[in-house]
Amino acid sequence: MKHLLKLADLSGREIIDILNLADQLKYEQKNGMEHRYLRGKTLGMIFQKASTRTRVSFETGMYQLGGHALFLSGSELQMGRGEPVQDTARTLSRYLDGIMIRTFSQGAVEELAAYSSIPVINGLTDYCHPCQVLADLMTIREHKGSLHGLKLCFIGDGHNMANSLIVGGIKTGMAVSVATPAGYDPDASLLTWAAESGRFLHTHSPLEAAADADVVFTDVWASMDQDGEVEKRREIFAGFQVNDQLLAAAKGECMVQHCLPAHRGEEITAAVFEAHAEEIFDEAENRLHAQKAVLVKLMAPEFA
Repeated sequence: MKHLLKLADLSGREIIDILNLADQLKYEQKNGMEHRYLRGKTLGMIFQKASTRTRVSFETGMYQLGGHALFLSGSELQMGRGEPVQDTARTLSRYLDGIMIRTFSQGAVEELAAYSSIPVINGLTDYCHPCQVLADLMTIREHKGSLHGLKLCFIGDGHNMANSLIVGGIKTGMAVSVATPAGYDPDASLLTWAAESGRFLHTHSPLEAAADADVVFTDVWASMDQDGEVEKRREIFAGFQVNDQLLAAAKGECMVQHCLPAHRGEEITAAVFEAHAEEIFDEAENRLHAQKAVLVKLMAPEFA
């Protein structure tokens, strides 16, 4: 593994190996054991999209691993003023040991990696969110003991979270169902790939998708770059709320996961959110541990 650009680039075995290392690092951190595997190494973090969890978890993770993280605002970099991505990549490769980028275009991340001589980590694009889904899979496994044979359900917009959950779930042996409004489907090529697994359902019926689910995921109906569509999306997604009625179709011990921030009363009711808050904030915490595993795998593979 040279980069983490999207989960589709990894095998199921590679994903499980990351989760195993994340479990180890979490255990060590919780028990006061130092793991300074990145001592003297520096991660540059390019943010063209704002963040709470991505920035704090990567900065904290680098510190706990003995390294240092640099916040690089997209508006302040020369890349934001017209410098070609490939020139930024080749320059940063001379200074840093790794790059994390949170941006809009998947193509920009792929281009950055193509011209970098150091590892590149996708912190989020409009196409996928691999770091979040690694944390999600880690959390499910913590609560359920295993991933293989479980059913994962996503309710909402067929955007980056849906795309990555489809790939991560199927590659780790889960059945995956996704319910989206018509016209808000996941990536078409991913739908074709997932259908070939024989363990995938895409529907426009939330109740059909949630039937017998072991874990239900949701996300905001309007992402940070869709502020002008908020009212329109509230109307279109009104029937795609995770509430008590929907969870009644799932298994009795069904988990609920949300990548946050959550808009209570929209994609999820306040009652459901609070009933599953422990699981949701375990998921948020596991961003730290899963990303530390990725950092070690990429920047200090001799310790992985």
